[in-house]
Amino acid sequence: MRSPATGTVLNVNDTEASRYLSTATLRLAGHQVIEATGGREALERAEADQPDIVLLDIKLPDLDGYTVCERIKANPRTAHIAVIHTSATYVTADKKVRGLKSGADVYLTQPFDPEELTATVASVLRMRVLEQEARRRARQLEELDRRKDEFLAMLAHELRNPLAAINTAVALVRQGDTPDTQPARMHDIIQRQTRHLVRMVDDLLEVSRITRGHVELRRTRVDLAALLQQVLEHTRPVMERRGLALHVPPPRAPLWMEGDAHRLEQIFGNLLDNALKYTRASGTVAVTLDTEVAEGRRWARVTVKDSGVGMERDLLARVFEPFVQADRSLDRELGGLGIGLMLVRQFVGLHGGEVTAASEGLDKGSAFSVRLPVDAGDEARAESALPAPDAAAPDAEPRRILLVEDNADARLTLSEMLELWGHDVEVASDGLEGVTKALQRTVRLAVVDIGLPGLDGYAVAERLRAQRGKDIRLIALTGYGTPEAKRRALDAGFDVHLTKPVNLEELARLLRDLSPP
Repeated sequence: MRSPATGTVLNVNDTEASRYLSTATLRLAGHQVIEATGGREALERAEADQPDIVLLDIKLPDLDGYTVCERIKANPRTAHIAVIHTSATYVTADKKVRGLKSGADVYLTQPFDPEELTATVASVLRMRVLEQEARRRARQLEELDRRKDEFLAMLAHELRNPLAAINTAVALVRQGDTPDTQPARMHDIIQRQTRHLVRMVDDLLEVSRITRGHVELRRTRVDLAALLQQVLEHTRPVMERRGLALHVPPPRAPLWMEGDAHRLEQIFGNLLDNALKYTRASGTVAVTLDTEVAEGRRWARVTVKDSGVGMERDLLARVFEPFVQADRSLDRELGGLGIGLMLVRQFVGLHGGEVTAASEGLDKGSAFSVRLPVDAGDEARAESALPAPDAAAPDAEPRRILLVEDNADARLTLSEMLELWGHDVEVASDGLEGVTKALQRTVRLAVVDIGLPGLDGYAVAERLRAQRGKDIRLIALTGYGTPEAKRRALDAGFDVHLTKPVNLEELARLLRDLSPP
């Protein structure tokens, strides 16, 4: 962008001496100056050269300055150009008013001092820059508002799909008189669609954390090759159900790096989900894993290439921006909110890597390539911090557990699950009842919701710690999953903070591993 202190001025004056002096003054001040001697020439130069300012004399041999100014402002291609009227003849108040009403921004009376001219031009340029910035911001706000409306409509659509499937599956299970295999199938649908809802909520929260700069990596030693294989194995059943061929790299020696295993899993999971969404049945998705040495270090490059709908150039330039998606004409089973690729870019960047997208155009597929820094050699040995696969709930010593939860359905289902695991469960529906029951010394562990009526979970924990000290274990189970919420829970006295909907395998392992008070 040109500096607001200087710009291009179209100097329109049929008097050679006056035109020469104005041009010389403006050029000495650093402005670029072009000239015209008549009104029609001025209109042509204004449209062709797009100056920042027209220094326009009123008295011209063909069209007067008032008419020229009106036509400049009426033409969409030149309406943004500032106009400074000048005149040695038309200097009365009514003439100045007429000039300003014709669209002029400033009216200067000749003869004017050179400093007055340069100061006026500089002032108009500053105003023009501010106006351009205001227009740019207005366009951005309009675009953001449009994309917000599209996103909200898409969010409603994406939420309704799994909710409709869950609602229908529940109704079928309640029918009772069904084939023996149907309840199991309905349970699978409910579980799958619930996980889909959880992922959407998690993605939305990730965007919120990123915009506030609250994303932190929990770095450990990670075998990138093994992690990628695990993500691919989780994806394979969905591929088969969609009739897609998945070409995966063969298992290879460990490829160690310092990274956050959960975030790395999100990176590759989101790229594979994106390929699935935009690849038709009988298409292919190919994944490759290579290493290279560049910039004085070793890198791993993972590429996910599909045979799907591809991308045009304008979409390719914006594909990592939030809420940007291709046309939604394909099967919506996997759905999405248009923020997965944004998360990929952010998480790859936090790992010191980069991600790129490529496509030869519509119906020619897409390829996403992630480059991440890895160790210089494969000889490193450490425990891989892979995300734990799904597993049956581990055995835990039976405990007497108090569950404090105000949502009746959540209270019923979780208490029955805890009892199924062999625990003795007592329930409370609000904070005061929870405190009363927890003060009975038979309760040694309490699972407490945070958003409780009357007395919230933080206050419950604080009261129990004040009266029972370390004689009770406290687990916060809440929908508030931000780092701030976790810190507040631990500060209030909770031993552990879990976010709803809780992973049941994680809860079962916690009950097994959390030592009695």
